[in-house]
Amino acid sequence: MRGTGDLGLIVERAAGSLQRVETSTNSILSRIEGLGDLSHASLVYSRDARFAYVFGRDGGLSKVDLLESTLVKRVVQSGNSIGGAISQDGKLIAVGNYEPGGVRVFDAETLELVADLPATPVNGKPSKVVGLVDAPGNRFVFSLWDANEIWVADMSDPKAPQLTKFTDIGRQPYDALITPDGRYYIAGLFGEDGLALLDLWQLDKGVRRILPGYGKGEQPLPVYKMPHLEGWAMADDKVFLPAIGRHEVLVVDMRSWEEVGRIPVHAQPVFVMARPDGRQVWVNFAFPNNEKVQVIDSLSLQLIHTMEPGKGVLHMEFEPRGEEVWLSVRDLDKVQIYATEDFRLLKELPVDKPSGIFFTDRAHKIGL
Repeated sequence: MRGTGDLGLIVERAAGSLQRVETSTNSILSRIEGLGDLSHASLVYSRDARFAYVFGRDGGLSKVDLLESTLVKRVVQSGNSIGGAISQDGKLIAVGNYEPGGVRVFDAETLELVADLPATPVNGKPSKVVGLVDAPGNRFVFSLWDANEIWVADMSDPKAPQLTKFTDIGRQPYDALITPDGRYYIAGLFGEDGLALLDLWQLDKGVRRILPGYGKGEQPLPVYKMPHLEGWAMADDKVFLPAIGRHEVLVVDMRSWEEVGRIPVHAQPVFVMARPDGRQVWVNFAFPNNEKVQVIDSLSLQLIHTMEPGKGVLHMEFEPRGEEVWLSVRDLDKVQIYATEDFRLLKELPVDKPSGIFFTDRAHKIGL
């Protein structure tokens, strides 16, 4: 018998498997296989943190038992999926799809299909869905890449979903985040400089544009990898965001949603993540300069540390109280664990082409 509070899963992207780990002594417990294409996989946890729901790039939705270390069930629900979310009450699993587009919603217990929400805007053409998150009130919020829209799906009655649609929110929303209190949904825009903000407490006010033209007058760089907004950072009443095609982290005042600073960094940021106490912000970078990680002091907005774990740093995950951080270093087939106070390397774990790292404390956080 054991609890699941110190457990986690690490994605082995090439092998289609998961490493089950624990953070009390930083060790690997077991390996779970047979999950298909995990090249861009993510996962969410059930409210009791016993089960994980894994979203594979091949459209696979898998349910994994963390106590028994088994694959409970797997369904291939689309041709190409890009992440998902679990509802506030823990009863529904939503999956966002590239092909055929739209969102499909499943029963968390059985993985039976509950609702199909095709992303067909006014022009009738299916759209890729990105930035799918859970929101209070058993709602799912997501963006339509091809249609420049944001939709809110109220699943209070799963048999009769209620959709609220916002159009012309900006060109090509590529990813999104939701604030930890579940109030603001922010979509990044690939087709133009700026972001789209939706206040979920006041839907009648519509979508507001923030940071318009933050790159105005500058020559954008080639974008090697889309930044991930779900790895955003909030600290000291400020939001830290990766700038598309720029070697910068944007700093935004949470009260006014206006830019208050920019921090030059090593390369194009992918994840910009705050330590749980908000005192530090950690940044990793896109190919070909993905060998380094930099740390920003959230109070002074200064870079305070640069480390070089090795090529292919794909993901970072803080332990629940933030004293240690785990880094997946794909090209070295390792996960490295560092102390966040003095940046010491504490341990290395052998993992086959690691990417996403997910600890079970995510079960109790909105949007994760």
